Amino acid sequence: MKKLRIVIVVIAFMIASFGAYKLVYDTGTSAKRLPDKYNGTIARVTSSHDTDGDGIDDQSDILEGTLAYLETRPKYKSQYYDGGYPNDGYGVCTDVVAQGFFAAGFDLMRLVDKDIKAYPDDYDVDKPDANIDFRRVKNLNVFFMHTCVSLTTDVKDIEEWQGGDVVVMKKHIGIVSDRRNKNGVPYILHHTSPRQKRYEMDILEKRKDIIGHYRVP
Repeated sequence: MKKLRIVIVVIAFMIASFGAYKLVYDTGTSAKRLPDKYNGTIARVTSSHDTDGDGIDDQSDILEGTLAYLETRPKYKSQYYDGGYPNDGYGVCTDVVAQGFFAAGFDLMRLVDKDIKAYPDDYDVDKPDANIDFRRVKNLNVFFMHTCVSLTTDVKDIEEWQGGDVVVMKKHIGIVSDRRNKNGVPYILHHTSPRQKRYEMDILEKRKDIIGHYRVP
């Protein structure tokens, strides 16, 4: 009887360990998009610039680049990388933004580092490190304030929210989707947790900590 109990405990431990492993290393997060539920008409905003010269304007390029990155179904883990950009299938919220911008021809690792060195008093950075500074929400918020168009943080002003915009919260960041809920409020493309069920979510109306909303000029 004692041996049976030991066997049961061992099996239970193995199941729990496997579950924890799956949670951390195999999120199962879905890249499937949410349906566009808004019946109204909102004119789509595009950029007059095409930084990488691929025939797609910057605003659209950021959105498409973000969606392409999320199609790879990155797993959530915060880690330092030599070279800055994760190259092992992992990432965090800031990587969604960095990858979207990179697809449009903007290397945020280089650009944020340059801005920190140009305006050190605006950043809370003791010792600049290009490999990690662009992957911190607070630094991206300052950078976008310096370089992008600042827009409303009122989610009820739905026409001012466009696919490819950046939305910054106190400790989180994402890209605005081109699809909307029934109220016309756009979904957010983001990466927030190993337990996240999908990358595109209807959360904007629920957030009370929005501190920034930006668009490439």
